[in-house]
Amino acid sequence: MVQMINTQRLGDRFKMLAQIDSESRNEAVISKVLEKLLLGLGANVCFDDARDKVGGDCSNLVAKFKGTMDVPPLFLSGHMDTVLPGNGVKVQFENGIFTSDGTTILGGDNKSALAIILEVMEVIKENNLPCPPVEIVFTVCEEIGLLGAKHLDLSLMDAKFGYILDSTDTEGIVIKAPSANKINIKVHGRAAHAGAAPENGISTIYAAAMGISSLKLGRIDEVTTCNLGVVSGGMASNIVPDFVEILGEARSHDLEKLKQVTNNIISGFETAVAKLRIGGEELPRVEIDVEQDFPNTNIPEDHPVIFLARKAADNLGRELESKTIGGGADANILFGRGLVAGVLGTGMTDVHTLKESISLADMEKTARLVLEILNVHAAGDTAI
Repeated sequence: MVQMINTQRLGDRFKMLAQIDSESRNEAVISKVLEKLLLGLGANVCFDDARDKVGGDCSNLVAKFKGTMDVPPLFLSGHMDTVLPGNGVKVQFENGIFTSDGTTILGGDNKSALAIILEVMEVIKENNLPCPPVEIVFTVCEEIGLLGAKHLDLSLMDAKFGYILDSTDTEGIVIKAPSANKINIKVHGRAAHAGAAPENGISTIYAAAMGISSLKLGRIDEVTTCNLGVVSGGMASNIVPDFVEILGEARSHDLEKLKQVTNNIISGFETAVAKLRIGGEELPRVEIDVEQDFPNTNIPEDHPVIFLARKAADNLGRELESKTIGGGADANILFGRGLVAGVLGTGMTDVHTLKESISLADMEKTARLVLEILNVHAAGDTAI
């Protein structure tokens, strides 16, 4: 099909969206802008009840386009929130590249997705193109634990598969991502004056150090990682610390390996504090809480979501490589809840930093791919 992406409009809309403050839990303003745009394109728009569950000012937005072809619906998704510092973004555009002014992030993660999806649906409307039923899902609080996706009301959706635009590589589709456990470790001891009576104290920093030193951290193997990222405790240099809290995580594409690494952390700390107890002393002691952060994604190569994207890429003279990544996204949560989402890249680089950038050409490239995916699906050219 002839591609009719309006590059100028795409860039202008991205700039407009990027300059709307929408740090996590504060997406209400941008959601109203998106709602108005989607209503103008003919969608039915609603919000679920995620707001109170995530502690924010806005819920997930779900918009439905009926489409013109009798094929199964698919969804397109991105998240409305950004990381900090994301307020007061001043977009710069030079030599085809969008950046911030260096005092904030840009917000290409993930406002590039919002702009691309809107442009695709606008092109379909203004050119009266064949279109499958499309459901747009714009989530909240992705950046602080995928909270919007975790609380998304799936009863508002009919589509069982689709695409999330939340990766970097425009030549790939993410089909595998790991499962992750959040690990909270609390070590309890006894405070004492570090100079007058240190023997009366039980140092939790020492106990925690013993536990940490027993572990292998970082890259465990090619599919498994482990990290302790925050250690906090103690009150002053002259007080034996009686409490330390450690926040960590373990990730793996192999669920048995994830379980093994998690258990190693638990046993490492439990063994360490046990060795430091004297006589009938109950201290030091450790409390460990393990919570699944997100499940893994593992889409078979022959799944329709992969076939459809590859067929569309082939029609555009491109190849789409299957990608395995080490991060988590809304796709992980949806996969665990029974929805299959291939993750497509928009070209964003250096995300979560003040050096974040994205090229207009890459956004246009992804828009063309998404438009062609809808065109192929509308033609029934896949085995759903």
